[in-house]
Amino acid sequence: MSNLLRSKRKAKPSKKSSKGKSKIGFLIGIVVVVMLAGIGLGFLSANMNTKPGLTNDIRPAASSQIFDINGDLICNLHLEENRLPIKISNMPKDLQNAFVAVEDARFYKHCGVDPLGIMRAAFVNITAGSVSEGGSTITQQLAKNAYLSQERTLKRKIQEMFLALQIERQYSKQEILEMYLNQIYFGQGAYGIQAAAKTYFNKNAEDLTLPECAMLAGIPKSPNYYSPFNNLKAAKARQEVVLSQMVKYQYIDSKTAERAKAAEIVLAEPGGAKSRQLASYFVDYVTQILIEKYGADAVYKEGLKIYTTLDLNMQKAAEAAILQLPTYRTDDNGVQQPQVAIVAIDPHNGHIRAMVGGRGNDHFNRATMAERQPGSAWKPFVYLAAIDSGMCPKTTIRDAALTIGNWSPKNYSGNYSGTVTLRQALTNSLNIPAVKLVQQLSPEKVLRYAQDMGITSLVFSGAVNDCNLSAASLGGLTRGVTPLELASAYGVLATGGVLTKSTPIIKVVNRDGKVLEENLTPYSKDVVNPASAYIVTDMMKDVVTHGTGARANIGRPAAGKTGTTDNNRDAWFVGFTPDLVASVWVGMDSSGYLAGVTGGTLPASIWRDFMKVAVRNMPATDFTRPRGVDMDKETLKATDSGDPLPEEEEELTEEDVTTEEPKEEKKSDEKKDDKKSDDKKADDKKAAKQSTSKPAPAKQGSTNKSTSPFLPPPPSRNN
Repeated sequence: MSNLLRSKRKAKPSKKSSKGKSKIGFLIGIVVVVMLAGIGLGFLSANMNTKPGLTNDIRPAASSQIFDINGDLICNLHLEENRLPIKISNMPKDLQNAFVAVEDARFYKHCGVDPLGIMRAAFVNITAGSVSEGGSTITQQLAKNAYLSQERTLKRKIQEMFLALQIERQYSKQEILEMYLNQIYFGQGAYGIQAAAKTYFNKNAEDLTLPECAMLAGIPKSPNYYSPFNNLKAAKARQEVVLSQMVKYQYIDSKTAERAKAAEIVLAEPGGAKSRQLASYFVDYVTQILIEKYGADAVYKEGLKIYTTLDLNMQKAAEAAILQLPTYRTDDNGVQQPQVAIVAIDPHNGHIRAMVGGRGNDHFNRATMAERQPGSAWKPFVYLAAIDSGMCPKTTIRDAALTIGNWSPKNYSGNYSGTVTLRQALTNSLNIPAVKLVQQLSPEKVLRYAQDMGITSLVFSGAVNDCNLSAASLGGLTRGVTPLELASAYGVLATGGVLTKSTPIIKVVNRDGKVLEENLTPYSKDVVNPASAYIVTDMMKDVVTHGTGARANIGRPAAGKTGTTDNNRDAWFVGFTPDLVASVWVGMDSSGYLAGVTGGTLPASIWRDFMKVAVRNMPATDFTRPRGVDMDKETLKATDSGDPLPEEEEELTEEDVTTEEPKEEKKSDEKKDDKKSDDKKADDKKAAKQSTSKPAPAKQGSTNKSTSPFLPPPPSRNN
């Protein structure tokens, strides 16, 4: 027993000894890891060359150049830098707080890099499925703008972080904020807050009010887009975001914010008024995209070569076509009214071939920024949904007085046509048939078709939304659509169901010959059944040949649709050939009416004059008919399995919608069918119903299928 106790006593010291050795080993390991990490970071820091050398400091500025699709020079981009540095003591406290609240809420707490901000931004971006929030601090932005390029690489991001840490060690927070506010770009050639105050409000920075401070704080996120000279509506919306952030971080109370949001903004007169250069709105559009990617300094000083999709010959034709536009008045901003926009796109690759965003010296690009009510230019989405759901151009519908609740829609003429085919209803842009079709299909279904075809401005929820008959049938949308998006959506019909994302840029090369971006393969996706797209296109050809858009006839295969809003503020013609789609909008920027102007008058004439020149050297081809479409019967001819389809669709359950021909329009051969006995007709109808038991599959690759007896069923669109 004593020996056992002695052996235990001897064993205890060995346990303490092993534990002590483990602790010492663990501490040594930590020290080694820290030393290695320090050595690695030191080596990385040295090799990252955080601050550029003298070679870059003395490199002279060079103008960038923009070229068209044929390599012809459109213009040179250069900017006389307008910068007036001031002390932070001359910057209102509201201005400082506005920038901190919206750009870097933890500015006074972090050491130059904010891990919490990075994690928050990463979470927001992952949740949104896109890059909607950045994690850079004000100090990082200063480092990037003062010392680095705007390229989006890991190396540049690490350089930015190291420089931010160095800046924080050398300068106080107030000094950093002062340098930042004197450095950033505000658009219109204004660098720094003093130049911005003079440019936008014609006053010194120290005299800025809270509403003005908040508006200026919102501009650097996208200087061209949020410039109040370019887009006052977007600038006001951004100002409200800034004020809300100031409330969130307790710089102001909610009542002060509401007063600031409601305050009238009085802008200075835009400087540099002069005659606009060729393709000026397109140049502004491209410049905005590039500044957001690479920064203003890179665009205006780094000698970029920008190869675009624009065709200068088409652009000249577009600018010549709008010269027929009358001038009713000049508004308070010195802008002629009505205004106009044209966008032309190659539907096969999404290349923007021509763009006119207005007339005059303003910078508001109506082709890309103006969300306007489309009126009847919306109806192709309705008829596409109808055709894809089993109807055909010969399906008939009753055009008669209609009241739904307290709403009584009317045709533009105020008259009714009785029983008409879908083809006739679309050709003559009748409103009542469109409303009845949406009643049967559901508003949500039509809106989903438009969304699939590239319309991004639809509102599906909230107290005011587009899920109603007026919006889905007659284009009375909550927000509206831009000419660019509507042209792109019509391009889906031109290509037989393929959506191709529009783009203005092919390639960007820096002064050293390095390709910064190249867009050779456009994004495209099958979104509509090719047979349905073709049938609707064929119906829209009648609009151009003998319908409301007859003035747009260019003497070759073309399809299109007119649109006019109830208050005569907007008039549209959107049309296409197999190789080019163009939208034309004419309207008043704010108040006022288009006296006697409809989509079938001035917009159709502008479209015709432009297209005649634009397609002059293109072959006059017709739209390609998909396999199985028989336009003599205006249905699909047969299923892939060889089962014949009925010559005449079974009558639909909706009492106002039927597939029988209007009696007054029956052809001689159809009159023979009327002589069949009642028994024979019943047998034919029964056989027709049986033959639809095997629906024909859509062309492979189509994603937008249907419940038609002629087309396969789609996924549910009726949510």
